[in-house]
Amino acid sequence: CFQCVELCWLERPSFQGTKRNSVPGGMDRDGTTELLPGETVVKEGKAAILFPSANEVFYNPVQEFNRDLTCAVITEYARELLSQKGVRLVVPGEKERVVVSLSEESQEMEEVQEGEQKQGLEAPVAVVGEPCEQGLRVLEGLAASGLRSVRFALEVPGLKSVTANDCSARAAALIARNAQYNGISHLLKASQRDASILMYEARGRKDRYDVIDLDPYGSPAPFVDAAVQAVSDGGLLCVTCTDMAVMAGNCGETCYNKYGSVSIKAKYCHEMALRIILHSLDQRAGVYQRYIEPLLSISADFYIRVFVRVRTGQAKAKHSASMKYTAATGPPVGPSCEHCGQRHQLGGPIWAEPIHNTEFVQKVLSAVSGNPSRFGTSRRIEGMLSMVTEELEDVPFYYTLDGLSSTVRCNTPSLLQFRSALLHAGYRVSLSHACKNAVKTDAPPSAIWDIMRCWEKNHPVKREKLSETSPAFQILSTEPNLQACFTVRQDANPQSRRRQLVRFQENPHANWGPKARARAGGAPPDLDDRRKQLQNKRKKPTADTSNLKNFPCKKFRQGLCSQGEDCCYSHEPQQEKDTGATME
Repeated sequence: CFQCVELCWLERPSFQGTKRNSVPGGMDRDGTTELLPGETVVKEGKAAILFPSANEVFYNPVQEFNRDLTCAVITEYARELLSQKGVRLVVPGEKERVVVSLSEESQEMEEVQEGEQKQGLEAPVAVVGEPCEQGLRVLEGLAASGLRSVRFALEVPGLKSVTANDCSARAAALIARNAQYNGISHLLKASQRDASILMYEARGRKDRYDVIDLDPYGSPAPFVDAAVQAVSDGGLLCVTCTDMAVMAGNCGETCYNKYGSVSIKAKYCHEMALRIILHSLDQRAGVYQRYIEPLLSISADFYIRVFVRVRTGQAKAKHSASMKYTAATGPPVGPSCEHCGQRHQLGGPIWAEPIHNTEFVQKVLSAVSGNPSRFGTSRRIEGMLSMVTEELEDVPFYYTLDGLSSTVRCNTPSLLQFRSALLHAGYRVSLSHACKNAVKTDAPPSAIWDIMRCWEKNHPVKREKLSETSPAFQILSTEPNLQACFTVRQDANPQSRRRQLVRFQENPHANWGPKARARAGGAPPDLDDRRKQLQNKRKKPTADTSNLKNFPCKKFRQGLCSQGEDCCYSHEPQQEKDTGATME
């Protein structure tokens, strides 16, 4: 039976130390692994994964961008870490940098750079697919099919070991077979453990992992406490959150229970979700005298992804002797907004510092753009990282043009016109990778609404139709102090937009969002049938209405039903039920 096959693959003595040769293009890649009934081969990047046709192990092809970006980030992190140990990384397809002399004055500098290059060539080399003694120990806590771990072993150089863990027996058996199928059994080890217990056992200084990747189905909150303890000092922690309904403001109480913050249902909810998870990681790390340094935080598709470096000690800002924490005095605002007259909404606490490390993001962007054939989603990675480098680091949240126009009830200005108005007024402005029509700026709200008032004067709305208590009436009833200029400036169009980079991905296919959770019993019911089950139930009345005659018509009892005999419900007089009460 299939259970026996699982145990055989997990307990087979010759499995762990055997190295196989990869033969691309064949169904039996290593010459020994045979496909089980119902299995298919899924190819992504350099990996080929054996995947059961039944929904016994979770796999989502839409997250290829997530996996490509993770490989790129870990590669640059390994390059930065191993360069301090004198180890040089060799990435397939990456070209060596060439120094070109432009003047005689630069000859001395050129000789120094050539000497460094010679030393680099003589240094130990780390290549993909081979373990490096001084390399990184990587843990994927929730591996499912093991695709992400297999790609780490085949595409990221400088790794000492990769542990792919999953609590499911079927998933662990599949990971073991995929490791042997791709010829990386000497580098990738399958583990069937509870992820939290596995990380708790690795809290010792010598047992910690250099990289921990958490990509759960839903919230990572149950694993955060163990992860911030099991990662090494200066280690990389990669976390994915797919419970966007909770983090985007639909369930504020649930968000507080999981992450210690209250989310707000607003236009900037995606960036707020990033700052909520960063705050949660930092708060949990602070319990163990640790803190985080965000390297890259993105919001893409239906999930958010953060890459943070965890360090031991106290952050520089918190360690300052001039810093003293006292009791808070309350928000510096009144009970209602001074602009629209509506009451304020309280959210947070959130991470208020920069969510990216621009220097590190530039390194990843340079590596991906210089080797575009390495990943299948290189164009999208280049576009998104280009937008990340253009974002204002010291400005949290953003405005959306459709949100501002909807509040004032006027038509929407173009992106270049609105950005030009802010630049003419002397403020900084940028786009946001989290939303297509977002604008990040250091302009105060008064300046934003002055610009919208000036735009409304050129494109007036019918004020007689506005309610006196509406935000639009309150905002437009005040004269602007700032005279906005909407003449388009050349610097209003950012470079990523000017180069027409792939900044926001279109839907790859129908029903491309989160997939169904894996089931131990096999395949779930047909998802298409489940989607159609309750769709348009009011637009398409039930064909058989005879069973509805058993229910009384409420409108008939009120004397309001005009359907007569054509009514689907019963018009018979209802007899009062005997309650059994007696009068004495």
